[in-house]
Amino acid sequence: MRIAIVTDSFIPTFTGVTTSVCQVLDRLAATGHQAIVLCPGPAPSSYRGFPVRTVRGVGGLRLRGRTAELERQLTEFAPDVVHVASLLGLGTRGLTAADHLGIPSVAVFQTDLPGRLAHPSSKSLHRALSVAGMTLAPSTAAMQLLADSDVPRIGRWARGVDTAVFHPDRRAGELTRELRKCLAPNGETIVGYVGRLAPEKELHRLAELADLPGVSLAIVGGGRERDRLEQLIPRASFLGHRQGMELAGTYAAFDLFVHPGRHATFGQTVQEAMASSLPVVAPAAGGPLDIVRPGVTGLLFDPDRCGVLRETVGGLVADPAMRERMGHRARTNIEHRNWPAAVDELVGIYRQVSAPSYLRRVA
Repeated sequence: MRIAIVTDSFIPTFTGVTTSVCQVLDRLAATGHQAIVLCPGPAPSSYRGFPVRTVRGVGGLRLRGRTAELERQLTEFAPDVVHVASLLGLGTRGLTAADHLGIPSVAVFQTDLPGRLAHPSSKSLHRALSVAGMTLAPSTAAMQLLADSDVPRIGRWARGVDTAVFHPDRRAGELTRELRKCLAPNGETIVGYVGRLAPEKELHRLAELADLPGVSLAIVGGGRERDRLEQLIPRASFLGHRQGMELAGTYAAFDLFVHPGRHATFGQTVQEAMASSLPVVAPAAGGPLDIVRPGVTGLLFDPDRCGVLRETVGGLVADPAMRERMGHRARTNIEHRNWPAAVDELVGIYRQVSAPSYLRRVA
């Protein structure tokens, strides 16, 4: 197939969207498909042998004027399907351009979409999604959010996880051993969080864990909440932003993983923790409902009950055998969600939305 990927984020800007797009391109290259990336600059001229074309940012007042460059690029490449990887300025323009040209399209849901759909200025986003061949949500909770916003033609596509990078074997690495010595000099149980330090992550809940006996709390990530959290949880270790092998080694240093926020539409860090053989504690809400099997790969807590996170984590801290058993099952259960399998599923969706019978139903 010929796939045009329109994204608001690409190399050298490393975000979750960039990671997802690169994983999709890696698999498309390995399986013989053709692709082009349309993104804002700066960007490399190619990736995995696929051309990368930069497109100017949103400008002007007329919708037609804002999509002309995209339409030219799409016309030259002649894709079978347009994959819109993010629904910001360039992404919504990509959907509009694909509709103008009669090209089937797939829109990928992002975590900031619920707030944007509810905003009074969201009419252009609603219009763009109304012409998408399918809008893909990463979880059943996200699908419900889209349905409640009257988005048509909703499908599910859960992200993959790099099970080679995020692997329990990292525990034997020097970085991980040194980090464990630093975080747990007296053999403490290391409870870790990875993600943006933002209000919607509800990281204030982690204060419940700060004085748990025998616990070392480690927080990985950056964001505007860091200063406030350092004051709220002074005994926690703030490790800053990490990525790649350094991040994988950091997961491997943890004994269990905590995801405190109830508003996640998916939970990529939950998958990364599970791939690293960590039991996960997460709220019984949002994306983790589809990922964590309570009592098998981790535990889900009631986010409306004060103190229940402390109680849940405390139970796992006191039971190393349970943590080991859950961590092993977590790795086993997540291995099928590797990126090649996820992208092969996505290619099946491309074929579905570009099939003549599907196009007739959409029309």
